Amino acid sequence: MDIEADILEIDALVEKAKQAQAVYEAQGSQKTFDLACQAVAWALMKPEHNSSLSKLAVQKTGLGNAADKTRKNHNKTLGLLRDLKAVTAFGHVEDNAETGLSTYLRPKGVIAAIVPSTNPLATPVNNIINALKSGNAIIIAPSPKGAEPFATLLTIIHQNLRSIGLNPDLVQMVPMPPSKAKTQRLMELADLLVVTGSQNNVRAGYSSGTPALGVGQGNVVTIIDESANIADAAEKIAASKTFDNATSCSSENTVIALEEVYDEAVAALEAEGGLVLSEEETQRLMTTHWHNGNLTGALLAKDIDVVLKRLELTHRAPENTRFLVVPSTKVGADAPISGEKMAQFFALYKAKDFQEAVKLALTIQDYQGAGHSLGLHSTKDARAHELAMAARTCRVIVNQAHCFATGGFFNNGLPFSLSMGCGSWGGNSIDGNLNWEHFVNRVRIVRVIEENKPALEDVLSEFWSASTK
Repeated sequence: MDIEADILEIDALVEKAKQAQAVYEAQGSQKTFDLACQAVAWALMKPEHNSSLSKLAVQKTGLGNAADKTRKNHNKTLGLLRDLKAVTAFGHVEDNAETGLSTYLRPKGVIAAIVPSTNPLATPVNNIINALKSGNAIIIAPSPKGAEPFATLLTIIHQNLRSIGLNPDLVQMVPMPPSKAKTQRLMELADLLVVTGSQNNVRAGYSSGTPALGVGQGNVVTIIDESANIADAAEKIAASKTFDNATSCSSENTVIALEEVYDEAVAALEAEGGLVLSEEETQRLMTTHWHNGNLTGALLAKDIDVVLKRLELTHRAPENTRFLVVPSTKVGADAPISGEKMAQFFALYKAKDFQEAVKLALTIQDYQGAGHSLGLHSTKDARAHELAMAARTCRVIVNQAHCFATGGFFNNGLPFSLSMGCGSWGGNSIDGNLNWEHFVNRVRIVRVIEENKPALEDVLSEFWSASTK
């Protein structure tokens, strides 16, 4: 391995990006930037491209299934275009006569995006569109397994950019084969890092010396309370858990059902294709999916028939089996079943009441998943407010299929994204869904206005009255 050659290769790549970005910004407009976003979106969304690329992604990564990836690629990109359509993300955006401030938006420069193998197409396209929307260039650092699918997509993106007269150097990727030296050098030279994937990658981004946007670990816990529509909850949990073979960090890893509706919830989950495991089968799953506390690849994002065969369950699984349900009692570091799984099963816990369910959910996310999101199936809106103030979580997803809703969907108000910030609880600098607003610098013109200087009693009177000294 020639590390020096790798570094020089990245130096040249970044220099091309800087030159392309300078021209893009200087000669650009919001109309031009929006056209660039559409060019990138269509490279993936065009049906024949989406289908073949999704199949290639599954083939090369061994994760997920092509039909669901095709849906994900389409919906996530369509939703992002909807979010961005009427947005001004470049140039003059506001004058405020009261404050005397005018606001301008400018690009960050060259973005480096580290993307995971779980979404080797949708995540980079999301990052590229957000970057181009506001006048940036971007360089993608794919995972080794995801490099070939993205390289194939990048060829189409370049064709589409050329067709509208734009420099393809605006969107580049780390040359294959990927290496730690290449990624490290890219992180050092970029103007902004966006890191999605393993927590090792996120920590490397934060320590690179370059401003970084990282996202935390998912380990979604969903509560079903006594007021919930149990059949609806089970249907949505099943759809979320099985989508793309559970590659999403937002799919349910744990379900907590209140004692009053526990048996009904189990029956509803079984009706949706859930196979409830015995203690012996659970132990076999544990030793298969984890080794020394770490996930193995045996069941990771695999089709359910592969999971059933590997766990010797084919002989007793009903034909409609779609996922596994693992009744559990223990939580925390000594119980990996309560952690993130990225496979088509979840742990099921029983809680005597809502307060116990909240306490259990908090304990699980303190172990893994702090800051990410919680799910709640309930008709009592006050309980969502309670979770918002009790849990260390940035999203409380109510009565929705979690893996679709967390990253924004057509029936909720979150921005479409594949990277969810987890705030200080998850060790992140952002607490919202990554979106175009994170890709801009704000410039403010500051003017003199009428002085607004308060008297001391205006700002201290409450303290003076309350103080005993």
